[in-house]
Amino acid sequence: MPGTRPAETGTVVRVSSGAIALLVLGLGLVAWLSARAKAQAFAGPGKARLHSLPGYHGWYVALWAVIPALLFLAVWSSVSGGLVTASVLDSPAAASLPAEPMQRGAILDEARALADGTQEAAFNPQATALAPEYESAQSRMAIIGTVAALLLAFAGGAFAFTRVSPNFRARTRVERLVMALLLVASLIAILTTLGIVLSLLFESLRFFSRVSPIEFLFGTSWSPQTAIRADQAGSSGAFGAIPLFWGTIFIGAIIAMIVAIPLGLMSAIYLTQYATPRVRSWMKPLLEILAGVPTVVYGYFAALTVAPAIRDFGLTLGIPSSSESALAAGLVMGIMIIPFVSSMADDSIAAVPQAMRDGSLAMGATTSETIKRVLVPAALPGVVGGVLLAVSRAIGETMIVVMAAGLAANLTANPFESVTTVTTQIVQLLTGDQEFDSAKTLAAFALGLVLFIVTLLLNIVALRVVKKYREAYE
Repeated sequence: MPGTRPAETGTVVRVSSGAIALLVLGLGLVAWLSARAKAQAFAGPGKARLHSLPGYHGWYVALWAVIPALLFLAVWSSVSGGLVTASVLDSPAAASLPAEPMQRGAILDEARALADGTQEAAFNPQATALAPEYESAQSRMAIIGTVAALLLAFAGGAFAFTRVSPNFRARTRVERLVMALLLVASLIAILTTLGIVLSLLFESLRFFSRVSPIEFLFGTSWSPQTAIRADQAGSSGAFGAIPLFWGTIFIGAIIAMIVAIPLGLMSAIYLTQYATPRVRSWMKPLLEILAGVPTVVYGYFAALTVAPAIRDFGLTLGIPSSSESALAAGLVMGIMIIPFVSSMADDSIAAVPQAMRDGSLAMGATTSETIKRVLVPAALPGVVGGVLLAVSRAIGETMIVVMAAGLAANLTANPFESVTTVTTQIVQLLTGDQEFDSAKTLAAFALGLVLFIVTLLLNIVALRVVKKYREAYE
């Protein structure tokens, strides 16, 4: 029978890391006020001139009080769990734990859940006996962490407070620290990108050690399920990714762009040249709402509304059609990325100098002729940049393709047939019970690497085009 949690006999101290952090921030506020008041006392008629404003002195002391304590809390929260477990294992109640690691881990997890209050009863009596030990160890570690954090906050604040003087360069120190924080924030983004690239490269190299890169990049047969067994890892034709690349281009770069470019460009022309300020003020936000709709909602719309309509239309024309087609996914994807094209085209057309418009109209050109022969050619680099960004967004879409285009890797130009894309196959390959180091699973990383390189190149080209455009009209 499951054991029940015994009644608590002692006082258990539960202090969360968030509560300690708030307490440290409170001490930082006190340090800021105290240092600022001390610096203000140095200023005044007949007194020495402060090198830095009182606020900088306050920030200097507050940062010394807060940052060391918060860094300690970050480290302590990651190591305190191991210390608690080690303390419990050293207790007499843990002497009867089984030696098998899995069984021991299950009992310890159950005891920890009882101590945390997330579980009311235990199926193992040993977990019930260990729960008080966990509570006691957690209480000790909470007290140690709280006391150490407060001592660090007090020591750091006191050290900085003693340095407050009229000649102390507090502003320089604070600005250096802010620059260091900005540098760390920049490095986090850079290192994250580097980690993504390295992980993709490492797993892709493992895949290409089993499958020829030539076969992967130029093969026309995609059938990864034929490589489930180890002796089939290099089977010919199993990992030819051309159908996936074609499906991605067909849906994201052809059908979607046929919808998004004309509608996005025409909407931008209307909003900048014909719409009144009142109409523009409510129509432009309504158009940009499309960019905020979750892609799964577009997927439902494509699967339940657009795909059946296209199937019926194809059958009316005598074309064999199914409920999943490239046309359905491409049309809905084109609607989704209209705001990307429209917004960039809007900004590009609005940035064309007014003198070019006035000169065209002064020479007798109509408004439509001015738009066609002056504004659109002048804004074309910005429009192209927006289109390239929209393409990079479209080829990375997953949900719409999964729900409307299907999973069949067909190399076809018929928009009424089912096709699939790179992102859809990545989802398929990484789900299921296939072992992680198989060629089938590693193929997802190779596909991700190709998609990453293509998207990166599109973004680089788009940014260069936009930069060139901005330099031309500044």
